[in-house]
Amino acid sequence: GILFDLGLSSRQSEGGGRGFTFQGDEPLDMRFDPRQELTAWDVVNSYPQEDLERIIRIYGEDYRARYIARSIVANRPINTSLHLSQVVRRATRRPWSRIHPATRTFQAIRIEVNEEMESLELALRQAVPLLGPGGRLTVISYHSLEDRLVKGFLRRESVEYGNIRLVNKKIISPSLEEVRHNPRSRSARLRVAEHVEG
Repeated sequence: GILFDLGLSSRQSEGGGRGFTFQGDEPLDMRFDPRQELTAWDVVNSYPQEDLERIIRIYGEDYRARYIARSIVANRPINTSLHLSQVVRRATRRPWSRIHPATRTFQAIRIEVNEEMESLELALRQAVPLLGPGGRLTVISYHSLEDRLVKGFLRRESVEYGNIRLVNKKIISPSLEEVRHNPRSRSARLRVAEHVEG
């Protein structure tokens, strides 16, 4: 079988010094691979307002994308993760409790920098032919954008090509007990498909 765990390690993100987190004051980098050219600084400081709005709305799934993008452009240059989080927090102008107002913006910029959606689609396409009969493809995703992509891919493969069957048609979520022991698992979504002989 093949397992995709799409979670980002909090130990790496919080201690990497690459601006993945708004908890510290780090350079705006956000690259998983330091050899690639595009950085979070490039996205934040050179993307047109319309493009920033688009990625924050689509990748961050944030309905306040227009206000956030406008505020980012108005406050350029933005050089650190702390500065970016402050700009986003001022742009939202709302009280917040459990989720920091910059969470979705940071997620959107990270996804854009690392081409995460394109990479996931490519990896799934490459994984299916590697499975033998009865082999399982298992994917754990942590936000709805990833889960929608995985769900759509598995459905297409099972309906249009018939080379896999869905083991679970609905997502498998962590139990309340698991969430109590591991609060970070609360957003996990598990989907499983099995390769069939065609």
